[in-house]
Amino acid sequence: MAEYDDHPAYPVGLRLTGRRVVVVGGGQVAQRRLPALIAAGADITLISPSATPSVEAMADTGEIHWERRRYQDGDLADTWYALIATTDTAANDAASAEAERTRTWCVRSDDAEAATAWTPATGRSEGITVAVLTTTSHGRDPRHSAAVRDAIVEGLRDGTLAAPYHRTRAPGVALVGGGPGDPDLITVRGRRLLAEADVVIADRLGPRDLLDELPPHVEVIDAAKIPYGRYMAQEAINQALIDHAKAGKAVVRLKGGDPYVFGRGMEEAQALAAEGIPCTVVPGISSTISVPGAAGIPVTHRGVAHEFTVVSGHVAPDDPRSLVDWEALARLRGTLVLLMAVDKIGAIAQALVAHGKSPDTPVALVQEGTTAAQRRVDATLATVGERAAAEDVRPPAVIVIGEVVTVGAGLAG
Repeated sequence: MAEYDDHPAYPVGLRLTGRRVVVVGGGQVAQRRLPALIAAGADITLISPSATPSVEAMADTGEIHWERRRYQDGDLADTWYALIATTDTAANDAASAEAERTRTWCVRSDDAEAATAWTPATGRSEGITVAVLTTTSHGRDPRHSAAVRDAIVEGLRDGTLAAPYHRTRAPGVALVGGGPGDPDLITVRGRRLLAEADVVIADRLGPRDLLDELPPHVEVIDAAKIPYGRYMAQEAINQALIDHAKAGKAVVRLKGGDPYVFGRGMEEAQALAAEGIPCTVVPGISSTISVPGAAGIPVTHRGVAHEFTVVSGHVAPDDPRSLVDWEALARLRGTLVLLMAVDKIGAIAQALVAHGKSPDTPVALVQEGTTAAQRRVDATLATVGERAAAEDVRPPAVIVIGEVVTVGAGLAG
């Protein structure tokens, strides 16, 4: 066995497609390492008398070849790379010695200093693989490696490490669901696209705090649709998306919640398609489930509700424009989630009761859900109209109707 000094390890990327790799031991270490080796296209042989259920499943599906026995001398013949990960020190020593003789790069889980190779902490983002190895005067520090890896990958994903001259910013539009309001609840992909944008057309209900992070050169267009106030007509929004994309800009349409849940996202996608403009849709966390959850309300709960129905309440039940069958909704035993219904909740409650819903049915109004201004007002169908007015509940608010309102009382607020 060679003697190792304090020289740093030499980093290299192994191209293992179609090349023989041997894994000795089928426990937790193998379970963690095998997926990456499979993804690399390696021809993998596992040598172990037993394996975890997950490893066994890999063998059952043909992703690896499993020889159900203990290690024997000669098992590493014609092997390019070996992972030794058993709980038998003697077997590990023997396999490690064979790897040294056959000049096979070998990782050893029980004794890193006896290995000829180390597994770095790795992460991936948009075609980039990050591999981190850290060493100290006393040896390796895998926890530090993992922490550094996580910081780098997070920076790549949210765009903070994407140097402008390395970014690939193809002209086009991304319809990004920003989530319910908390800027931390936007998806990783949505945040990265926002960081790469030239133009952002933002709704009032999008995560506004994220706009402060944009570089100075990014043009931000306010497409706020303030209820009963000034707004940018949908046609104007569509035209702005088209004009900026045709000017060669990377455009993000930042919307609250999910683009396709009462967000007119399909109208915008159709307008872009008619002009031949590439459009990427990035789903967002919908306020229909996230806001109740943040307020301690599960929209479904075993033994209480087996379904939930999401309804727009922007027009009253007696309005001829309404497409909602309120009589059918009143018969449902599950949860009703109402959006855009604050000023119509009194009329909606009356309609549900008139069609047979119990006036004692619990109701919760959650205003500014997931943000620092979140507040919850509880009522029943009989009292919700008066309560909403007395408490001055204002949009945006998600209204939940059903027995689930009382399930998590006291857990969040």
